[in-house]
Amino acid sequence: MKFLIVLVACVALVAAEELKLSDEQKAKARENAAACIAQEGITKEQAQALRGGSFDGVDAKVKCFANCFLEKSGLLVDGQIKPEVVLEKLGPVAGVDKVKAIQAKCDSVKGADKCDTAFQLYQCYHKNNAQL
Repeated sequence: MKFLIVLVACVALVAAEELKLSDEQKAKARENAAACIAQEGITKEQAQALRGGSFDGVDAKVKCFANCFLEKSGLLVDGQIKPEVVLEKLGPVAGVDKVKAIQAKCDSVKGADKCDTAFQLYQCYHKNNAQL
């Protein structure tokens, strides 16, 4: 289990570095990822696949991991995206115009439940080159 938590923290760090986040933001992302991995019980392969953009064969645990991570990050509350928070957090690192364009494509996505919605939002943002 310790290995899995370390792995997820590393995955979160790679994502954070791609966005050029501050050390504080990177630490928080690692903390959130580790907590959600433990909470949802996903495997290292599932975490790697999600991070790498492989969305085939995703199960409910992975979708709930996405929900947990996005909620802990403040980007999602009860299955509802918080566009102002997304813009505030991603705008400075990805570019405000780019984030707004992606929000226009993705923020109306709804799934069967809050975990599915979170996963679909993550997938949409990922496919449009903006990691949440």
